[in-house]
Amino acid sequence: MTATPAAPEPSGPSGPSGPSGPVVRHRPYGIEHPYATSADQRVPVLPEAGRSVRLGVVAAPDVTEVTCQWQDPAGAATSLPMRPATTSATDAAALAGGEGHLAEAQAAQLAADGAWSVTSPPLTADVTYSYRFVARTAAGAEHTTPWYDVAAGTWGTEGGRLTVDGEPAHELLVPGSVQWLRTPDGVARVRFALRLAPREHVVGFGERFDAVDQRGRRLDAVVFEQYKSQGEHGRTYLPMPFAHVVGGRGWGLHVRTARRTWFDVGASQPDRLVVEAELGGAPDEALDVGLYRGAPHEVLRAFGDEVGRAEELPAWVFRLWASGNEWNTQSIVTEQMDSHRDLGIPVGAVVIEAWSDEHGITVFRDARYAVTPDGAAHQAADFTYPPDGAWPDPRAMIDELHRRGIKVILWQIPLQKTEFDLGPDVVADSQVLVDARAMVTGGHAVLEADGSPYHNRGWWFPQALMADLSTQRSRDWWTAKRRYLVEDLDVDGFKTDGGEHAWGHDLRHGDGSRGDDGNNRYPVHYARAFGDLLRSAGKAPVTFSRAGFTGSQAHGLFWAGDEDSTWEAFGHSVTAGITASACGIVYWGWDLAGFSGPVPDAELYLRAAAAATFMPVMQYHSEFNHHRRPLRDRTPWFVAEVNDDPDVVEVFRRYAELRERLVPYLAEQARATIATDRPLMRALFFDWPDDPAGWDRPGEFLLGDDLLVHPVTQPAATTWSTYLPAGSWVDVWTGDVHDGGRTVERDVPRDVVPVYCRAERWPDLRAVFTG
Repeated sequence: MTATPAAPEPSGPSGPSGPSGPVVRHRPYGIEHPYATSADQRVPVLPEAGRSVRLGVVAAPDVTEVTCQWQDPAGAATSLPMRPATTSATDAAALAGGEGHLAEAQAAQLAADGAWSVTSPPLTADVTYSYRFVARTAAGAEHTTPWYDVAAGTWGTEGGRLTVDGEPAHELLVPGSVQWLRTPDGVARVRFALRLAPREHVVGFGERFDAVDQRGRRLDAVVFEQYKSQGEHGRTYLPMPFAHVVGGRGWGLHVRTARRTWFDVGASQPDRLVVEAELGGAPDEALDVGLYRGAPHEVLRAFGDEVGRAEELPAWVFRLWASGNEWNTQSIVTEQMDSHRDLGIPVGAVVIEAWSDEHGITVFRDARYAVTPDGAAHQAADFTYPPDGAWPDPRAMIDELHRRGIKVILWQIPLQKTEFDLGPDVVADSQVLVDARAMVTGGHAVLEADGSPYHNRGWWFPQALMADLSTQRSRDWWTAKRRYLVEDLDVDGFKTDGGEHAWGHDLRHGDGSRGDDGNNRYPVHYARAFGDLLRSAGKAPVTFSRAGFTGSQAHGLFWAGDEDSTWEAFGHSVTAGITASACGIVYWGWDLAGFSGPVPDAELYLRAAAAATFMPVMQYHSEFNHHRRPLRDRTPWFVAEVNDDPDVVEVFRRYAELRERLVPYLAEQARATIATDRPLMRALFFDWPDDPAGWDRPGEFLLGDDLLVHPVTQPAATTWSTYLPAGSWVDVWTGDVHDGGRTVERDVPRDVVPVYCRAERWPDLRAVFTG
């Protein structure tokens, strides 16, 4: 993630406007942050009968009085005086991720001077109420908003058709549990329950940071940028309404929708998995739930047959990936790769994040070129690079890195900056603004319900336009501007960052979908767009994403997003890899030891590096810190310097060299994973679904068929216990043989991660560990 300053929140429609915006603003849905409310919205947006709603507005500074006029269908009106309000600490905390360059921007997103609120009378079922707001200024002027409507929903047994595995009744569906939330306009939600047996475990729902087994928890499935602390909040960039139910009858479920879903996994009633799903609001709605029977890999195969599965990527993706957000010049990138070479630390790919001007993410910073007045794509020959610029010769740099065996990945985000966020120095005929106009006039932008272009409501690239990547036409338009990077400069892949910025139930996507059923699909289209670009240029579709949803299985590599350098985040990231893999994500990794905050201590860094050596993707990365000291680079030599511990480099080198020797095994096992649907990084239940002891240490996993890995995720550990399932296992560091079906304990100095190999495969893999 790179840095961009926060900009004021767009005001949106709200009634009469003053010189700098509306005098009083109310948006019933607010900014549509899925976990927090804004000061100008209705809470809840969809109330239930018998409940009241809190109505909020944001008024100009000179407003001294605000009144809500509340009216029922009979015309009876009530005047409700409003009071000044403050944003709750809970709402602010919902956005803030702690220390880091985006934390303040997140916390400020909900802050609003001039907030007023009032609570309505209780709402009656099947009644539509109207309300509006009247604001009076100190000068005596009166400003009135338009009327807004609100109606309460009622849960009942009528409203639509729920089918489970295509049938209206199913043995796993709890009789009488199907309920529909009706409003005067249509059906908004459905709720139902599936049976859970006493010893069944529930795993999945996409990438989850808080636990492998979700039984006893509540969660939802909505794509969201939770900046750090995902494990504490239970939120994820990569959700899916899919899960395995293991340890009993052996089954899995897939709620066949892209709309938001909620799950109560035995939390309220231990024997029930309660599902609630948004619907389209039509008078008669339908929802189908896929049920898959069999062993976990058979469940995953059936799910993959339906939603897609990974394709095999070249073996180089399994080598070490290196990056830092402050590697923002050709000389810095070259220097960092020189240090890898000079210290004998093999590296397979460099991810260059801060290469562009961050305006349109298409041009190397400082490049000189003529503006294309219609927003047409440039060719490589259109650019010249000043010798004293940040990137004096990108093609020469890439060629040199290729000669060293290092692939090059460039960062992307699917947003286009506009005049709201560029500052006064950007002229009207600059390429970035020309491109923004072409994006809108050409029909390549996500739209609001009224047809106006959507401006990002989030805190990162605020108010930027969002590329509509739901259609082939617009995907081609967006990626055409990057084609020269692949075909002429020979870039090998793209870090498809972001993808979580579509906030709004009524947004309009080019494929005809509305926001409520199109927003979650956005990151799938995004990775697909860049994968297709790479394929069309004869390259492997190497994209590196953090956001995703059902269908992302078929599109590239993934990493766990933004996290601090803490032991807690380390443990949560291991969990995220296991759960994402259980849902069909094959190529997965994380920013080893975290990317944000102070440089990790040597113990955390080496424990994390050792664990990442035995994950599908091994990479380190560091957050933008405005080049302030102390620097926050995560290179092994800088971690060694900060901690005054030169052994860090030696240990990291040994693991990087081991990773090189492990690449053929990883490539072989990825091929097997795609053929058999047994995850590359897989929980023990895939191979031993009926072994209850396999759940006692949820941080263990198999890497392919033959290696069992148990990362040390606690500080100051000197010994570590690992459960070995049935079979015969070899400790790869000592050669000691252990019978399975029991727990073994070994010493774990900081340069050792417990890894055990199936005894029958040890003759083939011994050389990987002995060098």
